[in-house]
Amino acid sequence: MDPVRHLKVSIIVLALLVTLGCLGYMGIEGWGFLDALYMTVITLATIGFQEVHPLSQTGKIFTMVLIVFGVSVLGYIVGSLAQIMFEGQFQRIMGRKKVEKQIEALRNHYIVCGFGRMGALICREFAAKPLPFVVVEKTPEVIEKLEADGYLFLRGDATDDDTLLKAGIKRAKGLISVVASDTENVYITLTARELNPDLFILARSGDEGSDIKLKRAGASKVISPYLIGGSRMAQAILRPNVVDFIEIATGREHLDLQMEEILIPQDSGFVGENLVSSGFRKETGVMIVGIKKADGKMLFNPESHARIEAHDTLIVLGEPNAILKLEDLVKCASCAHDMIRRHGKKSDHEN
Repeated sequence: MDPVRHLKVSIIVLALLVTLGCLGYMGIEGWGFLDALYMTVITLATIGFQEVHPLSQTGKIFTMVLIVFGVSVLGYIVGSLAQIMFEGQFQRIMGRKKVEKQIEALRNHYIVCGFGRMGALICREFAAKPLPFVVVEKTPEVIEKLEADGYLFLRGDATDDDTLLKAGIKRAKGLISVVASDTENVYITLTARELNPDLFILARSGDEGSDIKLKRAGASKVISPYLIGGSRMAQAILRPNVVDFIEIATGREHLDLQMEEILIPQDSGFVGENLVSSGFRKETGVMIVGIKKADGKMLFNPESHARIEAHDTLIVLGEPNAILKLEDLVKCASCAHDMIRRHGKKSDHEN
């Protein structure tokens, strides 16, 4: 058992002994509460002060029994405290309390279940973004690596309701289940979907056919790394230039160009405009390569008159600074008004 748990159990037992001692002296000797409490405390502490009042035969036997139990419990408490201090448990407890407060403060974050090779890569990408996330892991050796990397983590089994609740699943934006076992991924997906019906759940599929089970369990999207890896290798032979372009657009090693998605808020000033009148391309230089509508429909290479609606997701390609500028523009009402006024007139003139 964990030393901290030992200490908690010992303190509870000690409190019960004090209560029983008070009740015993009050019942056997007929003493008042204060006298009974005082006698119980000095007896358990083995201080050896004189009795408050003379004891009867039954009272003496009760006192001896109380001393035996009291010495055992106090010795156990001292041992647990020493173990906590010498093994550095105290520092770990304080550290975990701080981490738990940080997890409680998370909102719209992601929960990564499993910190294997895939989990580590996902966390690296999230940290580079950066995006708020917490890792759930139960393997002691892996937890040491999490501590070394400085990631926010929770030690526990992701298939347990309590663990996911502590990770803030009710407040989370998404969950990624990438543990090694497909069975565990199914259980994690089932548990997560039950706790948060609106949660976006991404699950890893290893064995053939497990993707169907994961979707039945409630996964929003299932990815098989082996299927993707095999397809990517085949495409690298068949269409090497296309693969190079995708790597440039999505990889971290080429920071001069990247692909990103930008959500159009409900209150954005660009709602109702088209791509030309919005002036996105002329103001930032980014390319709108796709628009995902709120109903899930995807428009590839949208035309210039394609209308922008609330909750649309723009799939853009461009330099990182240009993408950041566009993200700021869609949130700025005054910027939208100025841009539409400038580019909207040009659009009408061209038409």
